[in-house]
Amino acid sequence: MSGFLGVPVGAAYHLVSALTSLLTPVAGGLAAVAAIVVFTATVRLLLSPLSLRALRGQAAMARLMPQVQALRTRYARQPERFSRELSALYKREGTGPFAGFLPLLAQWPFLSVMYLLFRSATVNGTPNHLLSDGLFGVPLGAHWLSGAGLLSAHDAVFVAILAIIAALCWLSARLAKRSAPGAAAPAAGTSAVRGGNRVPAIPASAANRAKPRGAGGPPARRGGDPAAALADSQAAGMLARVLPYVTVAFAAFAPLAAAIYLLTTVAWTLAERRLFLRRAARAASAQVPATR
Repeated sequence: MSGFLGVPVGAAYHLVSALTSLLTPVAGGLAAVAAIVVFTATVRLLLSPLSLRALRGQAAMARLMPQVQALRTRYARQPERFSRELSALYKREGTGPFAGFLPLLAQWPFLSVMYLLFRSATVNGTPNHLLSDGLFGVPLGAHWLSGAGLLSAHDAVFVAILAIIAALCWLSARLAKRSAPGAAAPAAGTSAVRGGNRVPAIPASAANRAKPRGAGGPPARRGGDPAAALADSQAAGMLARVLPYVTVAFAAFAPLAAAIYLLTTVAWTLAERRLFLRRAARAASAQVPATR
């Protein structure tokens, strides 16, 4: 391969080949697969600061949602003022609605290189020996639709990988739902658990009456409706819950090596999110004074 991507593809070829040779005494025929996993884990480790920043940004978005709803209520008839105030709020908090896309954008060049590496018969004018390696007899450069047919070993490998990716995406979507905007605070008319005791639900009408006059306008004005606020929160978190499933569709049309890369990076993302939420829960519980 020549051109702009020839240099990174060549570098990736030498790196994956070296890892394959290093892992052969341990992994045997699965050394190339293990090399792709190690390569992916190394990439994700290097990108972990961006991932941590993205997770913090998503948590900040959930925490700021009540303030966003208050701004929307206050400037319901002033969209330009609302945009300015919202931008100022995000700037003060060091976050934004697209903070969670940083790791995805940073990973795209590496995924593209891996995709091109296992689509190229030659690399820098020499045969691509990585194409001769495989997983349970399926070449790493093979595609799902190029198999021998249903119930073949080729299809079984791809279906298994796609099923695992889908399961990991489902778990990731559940975690994203827990940390999505709207999960940070209950809306009016719902109940909450505080200190181990369930707090009775507050009717929406009572919540509106409790507002000081002039702080949010009449209760019937748009933007002050708790149901509308909840709908906005759900819409804001829907993208984070749906986006992981795009990975399954991409893996279905990518070479086997790229599918293995995607499986590894989705598993890494899930582990990162679980660890972040666990640490956040511990930090939150440590700030709450112990009750007798």
